Amino acid sequence: EKGNVMQIRTLRIGDRVEGYALVKQSEVKTSTKGGKYLDMVLGDKSGEIDAKYWDYQEGATPEYPVNSMVKVRGSVNEFRGTLQLRVEMIRPLLPSDHVNPEDYVTTSEYDPALLYNEIIRIAQGFSDEDLKNLLLAVYDAYRSELLVAPAAVSLHHAMRGGLLYHTLSIIRMCRKAAEVYPQIDEDLLVCGAALHDLGKIREMDFAELGIASQYTTDGNLIGHLVRGAMMVEEIGKELNTPADKLRLIEHMLISHHGKPEYGAAVQPKFLEALVLARMDELDATIYEVNDCVSKLEPETFSPRLWSLDNTRLYHHGRKDDLEPHANLLPEDEE
Repeated sequence: EKGNVMQIRTLRIGDRVEGYALVKQSEVKTSTKGGKYLDMVLGDKSGEIDAKYWDYQEGATPEYPVNSMVKVRGSVNEFRGTLQLRVEMIRPLLPSDHVNPEDYVTTSEYDPALLYNEIIRIAQGFSDEDLKNLLLAVYDAYRSELLVAPAAVSLHHAMRGGLLYHTLSIIRMCRKAAEVYPQIDEDLLVCGAALHDLGKIREMDFAELGIASQYTTDGNLIGHLVRGAMMVEEIGKELNTPADKLRLIEHMLISHHGKPEYGAAVQPKFLEALVLARMDELDATIYEVNDCVSKLEPETFSPRLWSLDNTRLYHHGRKDDLEPHANLLPEDEE
């Protein structure tokens, strides 16, 4: 029996579990036999797992809203290559449980305020005053949202502070690239990187806990690439940022998914915009590969990953620590 802390990431087929978890997704579905069941994703600090509650009774089983806490008991089995929790008992959290929901939220190992301050420090070193002032003004205007925003509803960096984590990871890769290739305009590339996902704070509904439960109407109708450019345009106009510079940054924002079929409004059309799109994709890929492979035994293959062209990844076992993380603050380099 696993105690009240389930440590979802460590669960294996056959484990019996009882403990608390955060509801990340919850939907009533109809099985092939016509019965109703509850299809959920449950999470804790360590990770998340698909969960099914087959004994759902319409009108009798309570609602379990996204971002609420539950106590569950059940067993772990496998379905189509992925782990699944078969829930036998489930109830909402009670005050007498003395559980703090924040203890169950995946957070980055860095305090988001430190990541925010590091991006500000980098911006202050720009030689281009217009880009420096633009970046500082945007970060100042949206500071409170940036400090808690996740980078995704699921997949990469779906955690409190995940947006700044993902952003600083990309800024650091961009700065390294500019060291190797002097023809890159570093201020332009880093400014675009720092702002590239700004629209995500409008695209997702995230509670104070910093977990995104769904896309907002704005996220579905406008999307974070275009919304981010509109947010930057608004502040750029207030600052009288030169129109040509503002346009370059906006192009980087609306093109950073690379291709229209991946959501870009236009394809990247200059070097810094291309580098940003590749770095964005690379960072998300590294995170997803680590997240998947860290759950495998060495010398085994994963189930197929739809986000990576249905590839089955291999765990070669040459590195011990595969938990997805990046060295984000300069003292890490010592």
